[in-house]
Amino acid sequence: MNRKLTALLLSALVLPGLGQLYLGRKVAGGIIVVLVNLVLLLALFVLVRGLSPVIASRIAGGAINITPAEVMAALDGATGFGKAVLAAFFLLWTFSLVDILRCK
Repeated sequence: MNRKLTALLLSALVLPGLGQLYLGRKVAGGIIVVLVNLVLLLALFVLVRGLSPVIASRIAGGAINITPAEVMAALDGATGFGKAVLAAFFLLWTFSLVDILRCK
């Protein structure tokens, strides 16, 4: 298999930036991997922050199960920010793929 194709598949399917690392472009790959991980951690933080009041009220009330409707209602205020985080992830993913296709 061609090295460029392998790098493209690594960045597209496993982790953006991994293809750059595979091609020996350590600085570019490292920066992309770090940025992707920061974006994913930010998304996790937004989810936990939005769901924490619902989880805390359930634990205080003695119930454990949370309905999907309660989850969606809790995350309703974070949808705009969530969309921005998702857009940032897809921009990094796309940049990673385009960068591999441009390199020689």
